[in-house]
Amino acid sequence: MPSSIHTGYPEPQGLYDPAQERDACGVGFVANIDGTPSHAIIERGIEVLKNLLHRGATGGDMNTGDGAGISIQIPDAFFRRKCLAFDLPEPGRYGVGMLFLPDSPDFRKLCMGIVETTATEEGLAFLGWRETPTNADCLGDKARREKPVVFQCFVKSPFSDAVAFERKLYVVRKEIEHRVAAVRPSRENFYIPSFSSRTMVFKGLLMATQVPAFYPDLTDPALTSAMAVVHQRYSTNTFPSWNLAQPFRFLAHNGEINTLKGNISQMRAREQSLQSDLFGPDIRKLLPIIDAGGSDSACLDNALELLTLGGRPLPQAMMMLIPEAWGVKYPIGPDLRGFFEYHAGLMEPWDGPATVVFTDGTRVGALLDRNGLRPARYTLTRDGFIVLASEAGVLDFAPETILEKGALRPGQMILADLSLKRVLKNGEIKATCARRQPYRRWVEENKITLHGFFDAVAPIQPDTERLFSRQLFFGYTREDRRTILEPMAARGYEPVGSMGSDTPLAVLSEKPQLLFAYFKQLFAQVTNPPIDSIREELVMTLMTFIGNPPNILSEIPQNSRLVKLRHPILSNEDLHRLRTLHLKEFSVATLPIGFPGGGSGADLENALEALCRMAEDAVLAGQTLLILSDRDLPADQAAIPSLLAVSAVNRHLAAKGLRTGSGLIVETGEAREIMGFATLLGYGASAIH
Repeated sequence: MPSSIHTGYPEPQGLYDPAQERDACGVGFVANIDGTPSHAIIERGIEVLKNLLHRGATGGDMNTGDGAGISIQIPDAFFRRKCLAFDLPEPGRYGVGMLFLPDSPDFRKLCMGIVETTATEEGLAFLGWRETPTNADCLGDKARREKPVVFQCFVKSPFSDAVAFERKLYVVRKEIEHRVAAVRPSRENFYIPSFSSRTMVFKGLLMATQVPAFYPDLTDPALTSAMAVVHQRYSTNTFPSWNLAQPFRFLAHNGEINTLKGNISQMRAREQSLQSDLFGPDIRKLLPIIDAGGSDSACLDNALELLTLGGRPLPQAMMMLIPEAWGVKYPIGPDLRGFFEYHAGLMEPWDGPATVVFTDGTRVGALLDRNGLRPARYTLTRDGFIVLASEAGVLDFAPETILEKGALRPGQMILADLSLKRVLKNGEIKATCARRQPYRRWVEENKITLHGFFDAVAPIQPDTERLFSRQLFFGYTREDRRTILEPMAARGYEPVGSMGSDTPLAVLSEKPQLLFAYFKQLFAQVTNPPIDSIREELVMTLMTFIGNPPNILSEIPQNSRLVKLRHPILSNEDLHRLRTLHLKEFSVATLPIGFPGGGSGADLENALEALCRMAEDAVLAGQTLLILSDRDLPADQAAIPSLLAVSAVNRHLAAKGLRTGSGLIVETGEAREIMGFATLLGYGASAIH
């Protein structure tokens, strides 16, 4: 990934790559439940932020933070007093863009011209600019060197519908980003923290105490809001920047998205198939949905922005992205189980650990992921105030003023709806979302039941005559047989070795290595215990789906027309039943994965290109189940490494916009340990035999 889009990052060097940016932080929100804007909300939000200071970190100069910020509602009265050079329409009929602009006057003028031109071409009336007052004296050396110039721009809505205006502002922002990147690919010091008619974001490479000092507007009594979302960033093995400070446009996040690579790959695979009556032809202007320069939190925000402005209610979009546990043994109602099963085939989980605070300007809430490994504690007061944060004690209250104190449990959500003037708890929120459409009926009517699937496995008749030749063909060693296969066959679990791993890197080995071995260092080696899907079956599942619909913006019964696999490892009988489904929408093609034995690298490359073309032709012909098989290859052929084959086909189909509706099944004699199976699944396999 080019580092140029990571403003303030160094170039990739050695083992450092700016694509690996992640963070784990302090997060919270405050709100007047009745929706009354006040400056006190901003003051209390900043107080929460300062009390989360210990959850942030500082740079080498001890005065540059990893990032901090606050998101508030558009302060209409404040802007009417400050923006005297132009007339503002009534609240909700104008949008405010918060922009980080470059120091270079020429480039800044170019960027501002692009903003004005784009807004006008998209049908918005451009009203004017306001340079946001800032105080660089409070910054550390690094933050001061990288500081952008902060401006606000104002545009007028041509819509009577407030949501349609928000949707257009989203399109305008994305189009501005594309145009700036086209004239200056580095986009140095150009970033749009927010562009909305409802919310605006004040953030930067700051410590919590520096936020109100750097942005004097925040201390002006005329600046009011009914809610505030705050965030103090602690960068975990990352490189802080002004752009990656939080809050983002819709959310602030404490934790990590550990499924990020898969989430981004899936979103990219869907992009060419996205359709929406709400966006119309504007949907093409939004691509790519995920900003390649974002952190894991920023990528999650990109996905939430698309779903919310694409028609999903904000709580439902959060439930799609970060679902609670809903396995067979988890105590959950049938309607809610139907909701999660329907959406599981539509959107893969963005798995944490994560506490996420989110807002669209009229509602503000928080969600804890299904494993519950991050704290989220809240307090409700008798005078209609709510605060939620990463820990208790961020604000002081007299005991008699407290109405309720609590903490979110795994998978739970809380929401303050400022338009309804009430707080909604987990049960009410999810019951409302689950009954918004007949999801349970859609799942029951469209599920594909394969009778006998995953039943008792029939006895295997060993092919003893060809056993040794097959072991040679797939590179089995004596160690594989004795230390891997024998314990698994005899005792039914993965062989356990010594604590830690002193295995040298495969790339440094003098002996031939399976392709799987080169990817072991990609798996997390952190202090959190590994999650065992058997011991943790209450919250974990190995369920996979084949036939996932590509358009995540639609809500139709056909989205649940899927083959559901209880787990992704198939027996001989399982694969036979898939091959004999006799369903038009799930016809099967078997593609051999071989190349000339003793051939050169060019022969392997040619074989991969031919395999990708065969896969593309098969999908275009309506064959949506592709079995990549190295079984019974011709005598003059060697097997393409199964990981190489599945990753190549996966990427090719994704680039052609054909991946999400098809399933890739790998039939291979090469994978023999857990790492091999996990890697195949991680790089695109839907199931493995």
